[in-house]
Amino acid sequence: MGELRHFGLIGHPVAHSWSAQHFASKWAALGLDDCRYTLHDLSDIQALPALWDSRNWAGMNVTVPHKQSVMALLDGLSPEAEAIGAVNTISFGPQGRVGHNTDAVGFRRAIAPFLEGRHDRALVLGTGGSAAAVVHVLTQIGISVTRVSRSPHGKGDVTYTDLKREGVAAVPLLVNCTPVGMHPNTSDMPPFPEGALDGLGEGHLIIDLIYNPEETAFLKRASLLGARTLNGISMLQLQADAAWEIWTGAAGRD
Repeated sequence: MGELRHFGLIGHPVAHSWSAQHFASKWAALGLDDCRYTLHDLSDIQALPALWDSRNWAGMNVTVPHKQSVMALLDGLSPEAEAIGAVNTISFGPQGRVGHNTDAVGFRRAIAPFLEGRHDRALVLGTGGSAAAVVHVLTQIGISVTRVSRSPHGKGDVTYTDLKREGVAAVPLLVNCTPVGMHPNTSDMPPFPEGALDGLGEGHLIIDLIYNPEETAFLKRASLLGARTLNGISMLQLQADAAWEIWTGAAGRD
């Protein structure tokens, strides 16, 4: 075995993450024994430079709440990361520490088999880094997006209190990009007003980027109402594969 190649995830919290297991399985299948993936719970992004100095990094993933704040610490950004305004992958090389966004390609590939012509409008819950990637992708493919935030002074177009049953029912695609309902708070739901989801049915596609648990309370509610649902597992796997391509220089190869 040669010199270890270090990869990892930063965020807060990170104990729920499946990234280490995903990459361990990937490396085992590839016969690689020189790669290590570690989780780093950083509540303060200013602790990141010290972590960078602690070992020779080959690649790093970034999760909430640092996908936007990490950008100021990087040496450069990929065009897509710059356009989205969020980073979830960092490469280390001759250009220094460069931020990339593989959430976008992961989401794009994950939803492609599920989209139909009627999915022309979307409600995107959240205004953080994951939501920015989702909005970027949906806008690129011609879907009109309304962003939902908790605060009337936030970056959303509307707040949850603005949402009524008829308005929600008229939008065929809903995407939760918030951590609400993530392990261990699995009974939590995005704060829709009472009855606002009651108009969901078989014509709706409801996506939750959360993958732990596999079925959030939000998805369970939507499924009971007859909607088609999709969790975040496929996006997780696809964005991780895209990150690996960046780290190994395989991105863009035929």
